[in-house]
Amino acid sequence: MKHELGISVYPDLRPLEEIEAYFELAGRYGVSRVFSSMFSVEGTKEEVLEYFRKLIIAAHKNNLKVSLDVNPMCFEKMGATPDDLSVFKSIDVDILRMDLSYGPEGDAKLVRNPHGITIEFNNSPKIVKGLIDCGIDAKNFLVCHNFYPQRYTAMKWNKFIDKNKELKALSRDLRIGAFVSSAAENTHGVWDAVCGLPTVERLRMLPIDLQARMMLATGDVDDILIGNAYASEEEFKKLQEVLEESGAMSKEIDPMLKLLVDRGVISLDKPVKKLRVTLDPEVTEKEKEVLFDFFPHLDMGDGSEWIWRTRISRFKYSKPDEVLAPRPCDKEMFEAGDVVVVNDNYKHYAGEIQIVKIPIVNDGTRNLIGRLDEDEYQMMELVYDGDLVEFLEK
Repeated sequence: MKHELGISVYPDLRPLEEIEAYFELAGRYGVSRVFSSMFSVEGTKEEVLEYFRKLIIAAHKNNLKVSLDVNPMCFEKMGATPDDLSVFKSIDVDILRMDLSYGPEGDAKLVRNPHGITIEFNNSPKIVKGLIDCGIDAKNFLVCHNFYPQRYTAMKWNKFIDKNKELKALSRDLRIGAFVSSAAENTHGVWDAVCGLPTVERLRMLPIDLQARMMLATGDVDDILIGNAYASEEEFKKLQEVLEESGAMSKEIDPMLKLLVDRGVISLDKPVKKLRVTLDPEVTEKEKEVLFDFFPHLDMGDGSEWIWRTRISRFKYSKPDEVLAPRPCDKEMFEAGDVVVVNDNYKHYAGEIQIVKIPIVNDGTRNLIGRLDEDEYQMMELVYDGDLVEFLEK
């Protein structure tokens, strides 16, 4: 599935003019969806509908779909029922996110609405199973996790992973969304949110693109939404780099790899996991070529506990006409997170990119070319045997 990027806006906290400017910025960086809460906006039925009609017009102008968070109390105020969503159709909403369930039969009625409004549910396997048991195809609705304003209260990482696996076990066609947090200055959100609005606590304070890369690396998250507002342009740039063609071949496959694919030696039919490297100040252009231009890197599934190693690049860079000159490094031991390349002191393996996982001796056969910082190194938990890897510059 192609991944989607979304934002959240809070019309009860900021004027529409500000939000429209945010739509324009987000639309330039591949954002396709907007989340907002309908039941948090005060006013009469007519006032609320008129506000969101204007919001939706502004979003659609920037090619953004709108998802409105609703619940049975909001339905009652708007005069809607699971059998009748015409009031929401009147403002041209794209997605209704149900904060509470109407039970299997009521939820099925929502999904079967004749207006083409997509229904999104909370991350409940019980709700999903109830819908499937009612004959609803998982392709016809969405699931999205909650976000958590209060620090230290969001989901456990392992619970998040297990819940998504449970959902995907019901149907691989099910789209799952989750929230990440912007670290921009002066962000805002529901309930005086000042520490971001993520789904998972462990990710709350990490760089936004690392949050997204970790979620996508689990293999079960389809859509990434930014919980708080307003994310910065720099954050959008990084997210666009991560999500653009994510899970597919985002650039030309190296001819050496293509030859092995054609011969059936290796398969590239899997997502690409992206690691951001802080380069060593002395790194050479040739070393950057091996790290960034050879695509994709992969191990062969038989690595040791000490290092992750990309095997195929050596077949290109260990040739007699290729030079990977040894560079001095005063470290006696390479540490966990160090990114190295085998040099010509071990010509047979020259060109292998390796990531140290347990400290190893610096015996002169490897050049230090960069490092995964402490936050970034967490991605190594999600790089499994045989995975494809692309390196990005920090």
